[in-house]
Amino acid sequence: MFKKNFGFAKPINNCCNQDPNCPIMEPVINNCIEREYCHEVNHICPIHTHIINKHIYNHTYTPEYSCSEENQIINNDPGYGCNKFNNNGF
Repeated sequence: MFKKNFGFAKPINNCCNQDPNCPIMEPVINNCIEREYCHEVNHICPIHTHIINKHIYNHTYTPEYSCSEENQIINNDPGYGCNKFNNNGF
């Protein structure tokens, strides 16, 4: 009675009634396999860079020398000319 309640007295497949060497079907053993799949999800993170260019002008002053030349002629002429030497008034 114990075996009949759990189904041990029943043949599982029909071949056991015909051949005593036939395989016995055992209950199914379920294996649980867990797999992990890694996925890469791209996220766009917008970053804006504002560049300020500062142009700094430092003024320097460099002297540039120049030179000019002038020739002046001074005539010391007492106005007598050659007559001065002919004058016997000394």
